[in-house]
Amino acid sequence: MEPVKPVPEDRAAEPVTEYVQRVNRRIRAFDHRHPLLWDLTLTGFWVLAALVDGTGDGWRSVAHDPGVPVGLVLVLSLALSVPVVWRRSHPRGALLLTLPAALVSAWSGAALQAALLQLLLVHHIALRLPLRNLWWAVAVVAAPTCVSVARYGDSAGSWNQQLGSQLVAIGVAALIGITVRTRRGYTEALEDRARRLETERDQQVRLAAAAERARIAREMHDIIGHNLSVITGLADGGRYAAAKSPDRAAQALDAIGTTSRQALGELRRLLDVLRDDDQDGTGPEPELAPQPALTDLDRLLDGVRRAGLPVRTTVKGEPALPEGRQLTLYRVIQEALTNTLKHAGPDATAHIELSYGSGGAATLTVTDTGRAAPLPSRTPSGGRGLPGMRERTSLYGGTLEAGPRPAPEQGWRVHLHLPEESPQ
Repeated sequence: MEPVKPVPEDRAAEPVTEYVQRVNRRIRAFDHRHPLLWDLTLTGFWVLAALVDGTGDGWRSVAHDPGVPVGLVLVLSLALSVPVVWRRSHPRGALLLTLPAALVSAWSGAALQAALLQLLLVHHIALRLPLRNLWWAVAVVAAPTCVSVARYGDSAGSWNQQLGSQLVAIGVAALIGITVRTRRGYTEALEDRARRLETERDQQVRLAAAAERARIAREMHDIIGHNLSVITGLADGGRYAAAKSPDRAAQALDAIGTTSRQALGELRRLLDVLRDDDQDGTGPEPELAPQPALTDLDRLLDGVRRAGLPVRTTVKGEPALPEGRQLTLYRVIQEALTNTLKHAGPDATAHIELSYGSGGAATLTVTDTGRAAPLPSRTPSGGRGLPGMRERTSLYGGTLEAGPRPAPEQGWRVHLHLPEESPQ
């Protein structure tokens, strides 16, 4: 035998209101799929009730004239109950269809209770049509009462009592319709707001994912582009030194190994962010390391110098920048030196001038003495070089200029300025 599955605690303690709401939703869904079936069922019930009242003697107990022919009573009962089938699609037309029968019922003295079905039609008018339709609907429903009072006087009570009770019934039916209509409108507004919030949430998720992809693309470009440029320079130098100076060639190979391991480590740290294999937290922790900062600049310059590019630095002021601004300066320097290694040609030199201001302001100028290659050669099609530097700079409201140095000087110049941080 299979073991009995325990009932979840939340299902066992389900409130009655939630059960009623769930059943109500199912009924509404069925009605939405098969509206005619529900209309015919409800109309058939009221038609049957009207015919039972007409064929029996129940109507005679409230009639002003019990001698009304039974055939007329049956016809009036059908005329007052059948139009209910159009109560949702055409409530105004259905109410007008019942008006002649209600007037005949009041004038003949039958006073059929089936005339109360007009209140159901008033309810649907208040529920589905503009509220200005209630004025003439009140007149249509109150007209038979006025006819009955005019013809039979106070036999069923004083005229103000008859007319007052009819107006109260009309008001209650209309008020119920307005209440249901307001509730539905409020629910639809909440559902629409929930849909819009869900759409906005999905858009924010997509925007955040796009921003994260762009950030990772920038980081990967900086890491791969710079380190591969350094490795290429070291490999070229080692190839020329292999024949004449094996010791220098061995040093170049050692530097290539160190640079490649450093690049692999940075890539692993970056790609660990994208891993989702160990969602349960049982896998090994990824290697954690801070983003590079200006304190790591010496190591960057040492690698560039080993690749064959002499670099001089000039620093003014005291560095007191937030980590984000330090990363921006570091990446711009890295990208500028990478472009110099790629495009400046042999015998080129580079100069870095870094000036710190107050409030997080900083000015950076990176120049080289290589060939002043045209802009497309420094930014290959589809690359992330200069566009990535400008994106990083714009995050802090800074400006970045890149282009050939003015004549008669040769080479390339990258100038960056970060303004002071705005007060919070």
